[in-house]
Amino acid sequence: MRVSIITPSFNQAEFLEATIQSVLAQNYPNLEYIIVDGGSGDRSVEIIKKYADHLAWWISERDRGQADGINKGLRRAQGDVVAWLNSDDIYLPGAIQEAVELFDADHEIGMVFGDAISIDREGHPLNRLSFGDWGLAELMRFRIICQPAVFMRRSALEQVGYLDETFHYMLDHHLWMRIAARFDIKHAAQMWAGARHHAFAKNVAQSEAFATETYRAVDWLKVNPEFSVRLEADRRRILGGANRLAGRYLLDGGLPGPALIAYGKAMFYWPGYAIKHWGRISFALLNLLGLGNLEAWSRRQITQLDDPRLINWPGINLAKGQ
Repeated sequence: MRVSIITPSFNQAEFLEATIQSVLAQNYPNLEYIIVDGGSGDRSVEIIKKYADHLAWWISERDRGQADGINKGLRRAQGDVVAWLNSDDIYLPGAIQEAVELFDADHEIGMVFGDAISIDREGHPLNRLSFGDWGLAELMRFRIICQPAVFMRRSALEQVGYLDETFHYMLDHHLWMRIAARFDIKHAAQMWAGARHHAFAKNVAQSEAFATETYRAVDWLKVNPEFSVRLEADRRRILGGANRLAGRYLLDGGLPGPALIAYGKAMFYWPGYAIKHWGRISFALLNLLGLGNLEAWSRRQITQLDDPRLINWPGINLAKGQ
C-alpha cells in the first residue's frame, strides 16, 4: 500500500530536519514524501534541498496559509493512505507500518489515529496523549485527537473534500468530523507521533484564536444538514465539549479569566464531563489569583519512556529536561 506524507513548512528550520528524519526513519518501502514550503526566509529551503533525493516533490512558494499548503500537497499525493506532518512534529517508530496494517485489515475504515506524546522545544517528553475508541459522536463533542497521529484513506478524503481553507486553527478537527460522518474510524493504542509544544507553536501562540474557531465550528455544525440533526439530539454534550475545549485553549494562552467563563459554560451544559477537568479549572482560578505558573504547568515531564526504539530517535531527547 502506497503512503503519501505531506509536510507543510514555514520558517521552522529549528525543527524541520528532525521532522524529515522521523519520516525517512520509518523505512516504509512504498513511501511518497512531499514537502510544501510557504516561502520560508530561514534555513528551511537549505534543509529541504539536503534531503531532496528522498522526496517525491517539494516546492517553496508563498501560499495562502497552512490549509492551502497542505491541500497543495494532498492534491498531488498518489498514495492509498495520506497524512500530513507539520514541520515541528515527528513520527515515532513504526507509525506508518502500524497504520497501514489497520487499513489492510478493514477496508471500510476511512481514518485511523494513534496515541502521541507532547515534546518540548528540545525534544524532552512532556505528556502522553491517550485517546479512545472514538467515533463521530465524540468528535462532535470536541474530543480532540492529535493531528500528527492521524492517517486517512485517500479515497475517503477525496469523497469528503480537502481541508476547508476558511478554517485556520480547527481545520484538522473539521476534516475529521466530515470523514467520521461517512466512514468508520479506528483508534490504535500505540504511540505514533510526537507533537511539539513550544512558544511559537500555533496552538500555543494563537490559543485564543483556537477557542474562537471552536465556537465557529459549532455554528458550522448547526447549519450543515449532515450534522444539524445530530447536534440537536446531543446538544448539551456538544456545547459542553466545545466550551471545555475553548477553556483549555484560553488557559494555555494565558487567559485564565476567559478560560473560567468557558469552563463555567461547560459545567452548565455537561457537568459530568466538565468536572473531570477540575485540575485545569482549579489551575485557571489559581492563575487568575496570581498563584499559578503556566510555564511550569506546560512543562510537566513524563517520568520515563521505556521504549528502546526512542533512543537516538530524531527529535526525541530522553535526557532529563531542565
